Amino acid sequence: MITVLVLMTLGIGLGFFVGKFPKVIKGVDKMTTWSIYLLLFLLGIGVGLNEKIINNLHTIGLQALILTVGAILGSLIFAYITYKLFFKSK
Repeated sequence: MITVLVLMTLGIGLGFFVGKFPKVIKGVDKMTTWSIYLLLFLLGIGVGLNEKIINNLHTIGLQALILTVGAILGSLIFAYITYKLFFKSK
């Protein structure tokens, strides 16, 4: 946990100082996107290697679908409320 906090703090500090350069921002944005793709790919490999998950995919799949739909609906509702409360023009 300390490692995560230290890395996050260093990233915030570095971002504060180099964030004034558009090329750096664009590069960091691309690196972030590709890092997320890589993490999702590695997560997929981990799931594919786990026999317990693969053997119970029919059960897990339905639960995952329900959780995903709930999370999306909750996010949309909360985003709508937040927009109405804080960002709507008067």
